[in-house]
Amino acid sequence: ESTGISEPLPVAETFTFRDEQGQSLAELARLDTMVTVVDGVNFLRDFQEAESLANRGETLGEDDERSVTELLIEQVEFADVILISKIDLISAAEREELTAILGRLNTHAEILPMSMGQVPLDRILDTGRFDFERAAQAPGWLKEMRGEHVPETEEYGIASTAYLARRPFHPQRFYNFLNREWSNGRLLRSKGFFWLATRPEEAGSWSQAGGLMRYDYAGRWWHFTPESAWPSDSESRTAILGKSRGEFGDCRQELVFIGQNIDFERLRRELDACLLNDSEWAVGATGWLRLPDPFGPWHEQVA
Repeated sequence: ESTGISEPLPVAETFTFRDEQGQSLAELARLDTMVTVVDGVNFLRDFQEAESLANRGETLGEDDERSVTELLIEQVEFADVILISKIDLISAAEREELTAILGRLNTHAEILPMSMGQVPLDRILDTGRFDFERAAQAPGWLKEMRGEHVPETEEYGIASTAYLARRPFHPQRFYNFLNREWSNGRLLRSKGFFWLATRPEEAGSWSQAGGLMRYDYAGRWWHFTPESAWPSDSESRTAILGKSRGEFGDCRQELVFIGQNIDFERLRRELDACLLNDSEWAVGATGWLRLPDPFGPWHEQVA
């Protein structure tokens, strides 16, 4: 059992490290199941508030600037089994709704109710459920990005969608979209890559969980990276080429949204309105550099 503020991926990676003598923990023990306990009473409130761990008096040191929301989403997305505690303190309807939300955020985990710490041991011990590659690469939002669509949980209005486009965003309009008050259902999780007209060679990364929203520099698009610097293995190169279209190669908008009672058609229209229109597109990349860009430096930005 790790501390309550530990990230699960580094814990799992501990089993793969080798010391100076070449020995690995995996030679002595097997990582069988990653279990996350969710506070049934407070999870949704904490998830939306985006309070810092420092405000809670729980950090790993002075440089720990994480929020409670960041920690919650990492622990939920990485789990093989999710235990919902304090179910005796919430209604059956609240429990079912929370279970549906967690099931959307992590589509492969087994979700079990728990009261007073009681849970069948055979559901969390010697299950053989842990798979490092799957845990690291396949949270719920990524499955939607890959086209592995999961049926909507219609009873609670929980659904997801992938937004794809091949034109860049007008920086001012997209910035306004990100920084306005959200009024379209409850946005639980969104993540992906975006393309700004004023930074045509650079990919932006976007990550939102509950009330926390961040954007940052993700790297250069492969289209603007010398082919000699591309990965050498054929699988990666095929994947890069598979994302490439037309004049600007792999430059694109690729965002996934998971939410509750969201009008996705409205969301798509609002995002489409952030794209360059026909006259703006016709100006070309050189002209795009003159557009207003309120984003400022990429790094360490919080919206």
